[in-house]
Amino acid sequence: MPNPNQNTPSASPAPNNGAGGQISPKYIREEGAGKAYQSVAQSMAIAVQDAADNLRNMQTISSTSQGVAMAKFLETMDPAYLMAIEYANKMAANAAQNFQTIGTNAADVLTGFPSGQ
Repeated sequence: MPNPNQNTPSASPAPNNGAGGQISPKYIREEGAGKAYQSVAQSMAIAVQDAADNLRNMQTISSTSQGVAMAKFLETMDPAYLMAIEYANKMAANAAQNFQTIGTNAADVLTGFPSGQ
């Protein structure tokens, strides 16, 4: 059983600058930037996941709306229902465009963020 009072080496020991075992400022900056990059990457992944959820929901609403409008159109032959189908298609197209925009913007944010390397 390991001794809890004994220091165990870490997987990546912090380099020091030789001045009393202090951690170098360069190391602190690099480690901090790396952790910040990981946090931003996770936030961007969540944003894209949320956009995918929104796209899926909008597609469901659009499909349902089109089905109802088509049934009503066939029942009544009222052209207003055809406009509803057109609006539902536009809604789905806008949702797809929003998904692409969010994905592109998330990639741009991540690409522009320093990784610490």
